[in-house]
Amino acid sequence: MSRKSIGHHQSLSAIFAIPLILGVLALIGLVGALLQDGAWDLIGSALLAAAVGVVVWARIRARRR
Repeated sequence: MSRKSIGHHQSLSAIFAIPLILGVLALIGLVGALLQDGAWDLIGSALLAAAVGVVVWARIRARRR
């Protein structure tokens, strides 16, 4: 099995920047929703849904290539 060569190398910070940001946002959403009520429940749900949405979007985009 061979993989296509991308043609350029990315640094570790470029590779892990988006997953790290999504993880931090999801953690903020979880902690906020657990510790506070009201608006934090909505914010927590939105942050968790955003992380899932980005993963689904990336999977769909990868299949189209």
